[in-house]
Amino acid sequence: MSAVIETAPSPQPSPASGRGGKTGLNPKYLPLAATISLFVLMATLGSVFYDGFFSAQVFLNLLIDNAFLIVVAVGMTFVILSGGIDLSVGSVIALTTMVSASLVEKHGWSPVVVIPLVLAMGTAFGAFMGLLIERFRLQPFIVTLAGMFLARGLCYLISIDSISITNAFYSEVSQIRIPVWGEASLSISAVIAIAVLLAAVFIAHCTPFGRTVYAIGGSEHSAMLMGLPVRSTLVGVYTLSGFCSALAGVIFTFYMLSGYGLHALGLELDAIAAVVIGGTLLTGGVGYVAGTLFGVLMLGIIQTLISFDGTLSSWWTRIVVGALLFVFCLLQRFFTSRAPRR
Repeated sequence: MSAVIETAPSPQPSPASGRGGKTGLNPKYLPLAATISLFVLMATLGSVFYDGFFSAQVFLNLLIDNAFLIVVAVGMTFVILSGGIDLSVGSVIALTTMVSASLVEKHGWSPVVVIPLVLAMGTAFGAFMGLLIERFRLQPFIVTLAGMFLARGLCYLISIDSISITNAFYSEVSQIRIPVWGEASLSISAVIAIAVLLAAVFIAHCTPFGRTVYAIGGSEHSAMLMGLPVRSTLVGVYTLSGFCSALAGVIFTFYMLSGYGLHALGLELDAIAAVVIGGTLLTGGVGYVAGTLFGVLMLGIIQTLISFDGTLSSWWTRIVVGALLFVFCLLQRFFTSRAPRR
């Protein structure tokens, strides 16, 4: 008499437990979804409570006023995706403005020469920090902290006072507006920021460099075992951050029309906050360049709401951003703990 052995069917993964499925959403996307939803909610509330808030120019001003922060936050996104940190970005911006102002105003150099020069300077500065981090296996926090002090100190070797830029090129570029629709318009700086963002999205998701950055952030040891160019990519990440910082410095120079050692003081913290609020994990490996845009816009819309209210101190911006950071750090911890383990 033969025995019949029945086997239970293997359990099928639920749609929400996979990489998203057809009806579920992967937990790693939820912080980004929360950021976008909160941005839409704040924009809606502003439109309801404040006359004139719901207009194309108000929202385009978020890009215009935060163009330099978008650019520097893009570079910071790649650094954090790799599991690192860059505390030097604000100081590099200040150094860029000081070098530009000094060469243009005091030495009579042409902006056509100065702008490529400061971009190369920032790129080399980032590459140098990347080499130290990769070659000597130093902690990114310490190396970039040293870079922050070095760049900020170099500003004061140039001048302890603010240097105004009266060059016609900088003045004209700062005043150019590109019509979008109706009376709404964008500045050159905002257009540059959008171009950098689109290029960064392509690099992050459509190039071997971007895929390697994600792999390193997930597990550097595993990335090495897979034969990925870990060492060159780590240097490249900080090189890219240095370039973005210098470019943000050029944009900041157009915005402020001056060079000063106290420019962009604490901006590295704003960039980190924007990246985290945009859904990128500080531990690396998970994040989105597009999410960083919404992180920056979130900071901008908070400032705009406070400005429209008129009764609140500007310090409320810091209070709200601090509260948001607490909330998003907890959300990231909660959602990553629920993510499927492979």
